[in-house]
Amino acid sequence: MAERLKKSGLIGELSAEFAGTMILILFGVGVVAQVVAGGALTDPPGGLGNHDSIAWAWGLGVTLGVYVAARLSGAHLNPAVTVALAAFKGFPWKHVAPYVVAQTAGAFVAALIVRWNYTEALAKADPTHTIKTQGVFSTLPANGNPNLPVTEWGALRDQIIGTAVLLLLILAVTDLLNTPPGANLAPFIVGLIVVAIGMAIGTNAGYAINPARDFGPRLASFLTGYGGAWRDQYGNFYFWVPIVGPLIGGLLGAGLYKFFIGRFLPTAEPEPPGEVPTPDES
Repeated sequence: MAERLKKSGLIGELSAEFAGTMILILFGVGVVAQVVAGGALTDPPGGLGNHDSIAWAWGLGVTLGVYVAARLSGAHLNPAVTVALAAFKGFPWKHVAPYVVAQTAGAFVAALIVRWNYTEALAKADPTHTIKTQGVFSTLPANGNPNLPVTEWGALRDQIIGTAVLLLLILAVTDLLNTPPGANLAPFIVGLIVVAIGMAIGTNAGYAINPARDFGPRLASFLTGYGGAWRDQYGNFYFWVPIVGPLIGGLLGAGLYKFFIGRFLPTAEPEPPGEVPTPDES
């Protein structure tokens, strides 16, 4: 097994990042399509889920994506995670760009699959493919709700905070010098972190907390009929917010973990050998 992992090299890591991110987005974008597009057609409307079901499906998507990719690549599945690990945990900087491309490609392909699978529901709920269902694929300030006047700057703040929380907690539960979950439960705990973020920090910007999660599906929607995919409900260019915000927030969260926790943990030095009693001590 070790020899096989060694031979896989970077290609194997990128393949895992692609597949793991694809699984994540299939569940995440898929549940939003079910709730928004499918739910719009039930009687009464909204019969196929709500914000809680979206939060849970995104979290489970993260868990399952991590289980798919973890052995080969560490299952970053998120450019903000990759950049933060390069800055604070020794991940090779030369691998950052390839990882980001693989993650974004996985998200893009998954979004195309969801777009295809929900063709009829999206066409019926929103025939001209407008902002009404754009939120299926990419995030918007206040989830597209004009009654909550969140600007792109408020959404940027939200993304920085949400991703900082994500990275601080990811480092906490995966740090072997801390008290990580046993029995290979770390992916499940990371999924619960995403559920919690969605339930607590999901109003202002839809908790993208992942540039690949937003940009890949946004590009897929643009290429399949959503001409306004790059803008928000106010007509402002918005696509940069869930890219820049998570990258800043990820570095901030990882830095906070290192400052408040990591530097105080014991080092992973070997235990000193036991002393053999001398004849005088026996």
